[in-house]
Amino acid sequence: MTMKLRKAVFPAAGLGTRFLPATKAQPKEMLPVVDKPIIQYGVEEAMASGCDQIIIITGRGKQAIEDHFDVSYELEKMLEERHKLDLLKIVRSISDMIYLAYVRQKEALGLGHAVLMARELVGNEPFAVLLADDVIDSRVPALKQMVEVFNQKQCSVIAAQVVEGKMISSYGVLDAQPAQGYGGRLFEIRNMVEKPKPEEAPSNLAVIGRYILTPTVFECLAKTPAGAGGELQLTDGMRMLLKQEKMYAYVYEGRRYDTGDKLGFLKATVEFALKRDDLGGPFREYLKGLKL
Repeated sequence: MTMKLRKAVFPAAGLGTRFLPATKAQPKEMLPVVDKPIIQYGVEEAMASGCDQIIIITGRGKQAIEDHFDVSYELEKMLEERHKLDLLKIVRSISDMIYLAYVRQKEALGLGHAVLMARELVGNEPFAVLLADDVIDSRVPALKQMVEVFNQKQCSVIAAQVVEGKMISSYGVLDAQPAQGYGGRLFEIRNMVEKPKPEEAPSNLAVIGRYILTPTVFECLAKTPAGAGGELQLTDGMRMLLKQEKMYAYVYEGRRYDTGDKLGFLKATVEFALKRDDLGGPFREYLKGLKL
């Protein structure tokens, strides 16, 4: 029976310490790139890739995420009474967006633990995992590119990006061999190493925050021992999965912004603003006038 991707999981229980004090009382996933929260970019990508069910793994202090995707009767009534119909349409499009479910992760015990929390809601189906920090700007949504590979291969697919030099040690790195088709962008994974030293990295293929996983990964994560700090790492679970099933890496087409990093967040804000019809022109003129 052919597996079809319908569900997407968003781990969102992290504390966002890199953005303190802004994230002391506000989830980092709700920080806006221009005028849209980071997590909404990911949810829209999942929708555009064929997912009709979104599962968000939340924790303490994350109520704002639920409120954002919920109906706001008072706000809608006020906008309607003031005839601000364009804004009303935007607000309603968010709450009408898609079916969302929430799972509370009581302790932030690693990415693998967050994914395992979704087991009951995902069930025996393949699912996507999207890390909201990675905002990817592309003509065809990055996840949709991966879905095309999954539909053909019917096994787990991980997004990859070529990273040169010392920066490779900031990522999970793949030991992989080229696979046929997809314009040289597809690789069959042999192994993966978490944050190796540059001289020990098995390749320049870094793991990026987009995954399509088979439900077998839940069994692997349940058997995987916790690592440093008592955290359960997704990489360890995927390494166990690799012993049972084939797994592919796909070097997606698009521009990735690490909005979990301050500089990456600023770059995304500037470049997304410049692309806007309503902001691009005036903002570009402003930037030209700066004495840099």
